[in-house]
Amino acid sequence: MDERVIRINNAAGYVESILDGRKPLVGLVLGSGLGQLAELVEDKVVIPYKDIPFFPVSTAIGHKGNYIAGRLAGKVVIAMQGRFHYYEGYPMEMVTIGIRVMKALGVKYLFVSNAAGSCNPEIGLGDICVIRDHINNLPNPLIGPNLDEFGPRFPDMTCAYDLELQKLAFNKAKELGISLKRGVYFGSTGPTYETPAEVRFYRSIGADLLGMSTIPEVIVARHCGLRVFGVSVATNCANTTNDSVVLNDPQDVIEQADRAAENLARLLNEMIKSL
Repeated sequence: MDERVIRINNAAGYVESILDGRKPLVGLVLGSGLGQLAELVEDKVVIPYKDIPFFPVSTAIGHKGNYIAGRLAGKVVIAMQGRFHYYEGYPMEMVTIGIRVMKALGVKYLFVSNAAGSCNPEIGLGDICVIRDHINNLPNPLIGPNLDEFGPRFPDMTCAYDLELQKLAFNKAKELGISLKRGVYFGSTGPTYETPAEVRFYRSIGADLLGMSTIPEVIVARHCGLRVFGVSVATNCANTTNDSVVLNDPQDVIEQADRAAENLARLLNEMIKSL
């Protein structure tokens, strides 16, 4: 058996033993500053990544490093309170192992969130933005021998972000009085923020939001057949000029994400209730 499958199965087996028969329907990945959403999960169990066989550990600011499993909106969910990034030095197999473990546990839907920089003037600081598509500038996590146990060699990415889930998000947001934007997410390796020239270039090719995560998880999720909903919180406005007055500050990113977390939690709660 492929050693990658052995690692995934061992990690999933450990998590499954802690879940004690509960089968999660929804997986969530909570990005920078958004990990507090896991606090809404009821009847929960906390599983630190450091205790899971073959699992990496989150090192990024604002990422606590736990699986949180329990009930949210009447559904069994499992949330990653912190994700793994390529810039932390992990290979793509490790960046995405959490998604494949979710698949092995029986998850059908994946909700991913992140903090992102806006390069679209119509997306302002603190805006919640549904991801409608992405542009990938990270190594593709499916490079290498295909994991046939999980999906096909050449998965289609035409509707990587589920159209029905996007529609559901806007319907629920309207009911809740929450303003939503929609945009294309551009993913690069980081850990540096983008130069103004890069920002202008990415915007010219169709990007609205800039970040350093999410896309590998989405690719792996679609490879193994999960339905994906993605959302970004615009936590900073990407710089388009070389002006030292507007330097990027990672602590500001966390604070902006914290401010949007309440509305995002309300939205995700209502969406999950409808599944």
